[in-house]
Amino acid sequence: MRIGLISDTHVPDVVEELPVEVEEVFEGVDLILHAGDIAVVSVLDSLNRIAPVMAARGDDDYQIQDERVREVQTVEAGGLFIYVIHSSQYWARSVIECPKNHGLDRAPDVVVYGHTHREIIEEVGGSLVVNPGSATFPWYQLRLGTVALLDIDSGKAKARIVDLRTKQTV
Repeated sequence: MRIGLISDTHVPDVVEELPVEVEEVFEGVDLILHAGDIAVVSVLDSLNRIAPVMAARGDDDYQIQDERVREVQTVEAGGLFIYVIHSSQYWARSVIECPKNHGLDRAPDVVVYGHTHREIIEEVGGSLVVNPGSATFPWYQLRLGTVALLDIDSGKAKARIVDLRTKQTV
């Protein structure tokens, strides 16, 4: 199973619409998880033409009323428990280290977050933590940014960051 991960698209504040490169990189994914700061529902509609979409609400998304958006998304995929939130890496660590404080029975296998506009893949306490960066405003710079691909095979998750300018793994 392949899942497209995206965050901090900020349409139309930063760009008018999602870059076509997102569709090219996400071609063939089974699911897309957006880690917030969507800004407008049309972003979800565009992504939904590629694959089903679920999104966590970002701090710029409180006007969005859409069934695909929740404060936190929890997903079972490929036998793994995935937790999607907009908030920072500190929240991601807390979910892993203290799952009961977040209403969880156990730590997620994968935590996806956004907010920082900085791409990262790391392991924390046996969980994979991924921030796909920003597709449209990476490191708060006006240029094409990054997304991530999450592959789940035989109960194991592997992620990679893809630079939208080159469509290569960074």
